Amino acid sequence: MEYTPRYSQPFSVEQAVLLEMPVITAEIARLQHSLLHLRNTQSELKASIDSEEQADPVIVEAFEENKTVISSQEERISMLRLALKKKGVLTGNNPHYDLEPSAESAFPDKDHDADRDGIFL
Repeated sequence: MEYTPRYSQPFSVEQAVLLEMPVITAEIARLQHSLLHLRNTQSELKASIDSEEQADPVIVEAFEENKTVISSQEERISMLRLALKKKGVLTGNNPHYDLEPSAESAFPDKDHDADRDGIFL
């Protein structure tokens, strides 16, 4: 059975299966990071919309457009997870492949490895 995306995507699941694993996982991480920022922006836009009697139409439009972008990016992560599954990679309980990264993975503790030498970015 072929997967049919709801939103226009830059690739199909079949094309994603052809990608190397590091490319797929890097794209998942990039999308998770993007979603984190989009959701934060949505919260700010919603607060602005709710605080005014007559909401700024540009802000309302941005809020609505972001909803579509968020849904499309979530779908893309799902497609990449499906590609990993087709490659034989188990993604079930691995939070790295989730739609939403955990707070820990999104904001690593800089002091966690303070006792080790090296440069931490």
